[in-house]
Amino acid sequence: MPKLWNETIDAHRRGVTDAILDATAALAFEQGLRGVTMSQVAERAGIGRATLYKYFPDVETILRTWHTRRIDAHLGELVAVRDGAGTASARLDAVLTAYAHIAQQTGGHDRDLVRFLHPDDQIINAHNQLRDLIGQLIEEAAAAGELRTDTPPEELASYCLHALSAAAEQKSDAAVARLVAVTAAGLRAR
Repeated sequence: MPKLWNETIDAHRRGVTDAILDATAALAFEQGLRGVTMSQVAERAGIGRATLYKYFPDVETILRTWHTRRIDAHLGELVAVRDGAGTASARLDAVLTAYAHIAQQTGGHDRDLVRFLHPDDQIINAHNQLRDLIGQLIEEAAAAGELRTDTPPEELASYCLHALSAAAEQKSDAAVARLVAVTAAGLRAR
């Protein structure tokens, strides 16, 4: 097959996959995990059921795939923030703020949906990557004399992640900003 034809087919498949993932996530947020059917997904995505089943066997697989995409996007955002300009301490504050806003987005979601998506090995891997990302910034900032050195960076990174998980319960950006400020204050050199 010509290269252009292959690229066209791949683009079409990506478009259909994106439509399926987005439709399923929207339905799950509207109706809850157990309220979504494959027929509803096909209708919302604008495709036939037979086509849907060529891509995914069930709603759970679609949601796990959607979640994988979201995790990868969030980690990519946080890596971009980490790699930005500024001191290690300033970049750490930016990463903590970005992470807190990501955590805030999870608040209010259907509890069954959250429980379904979060015991996944992928979450554990993403959490470990995030802890390492934050730990490296803490280590760099501590070496520059900007943060405390009396506690290992890995422990401080875990502290940050646990503290900022409370952002999921915050309704306002101001509340999230206060939470980030309190968390960051716990990292400062005495």
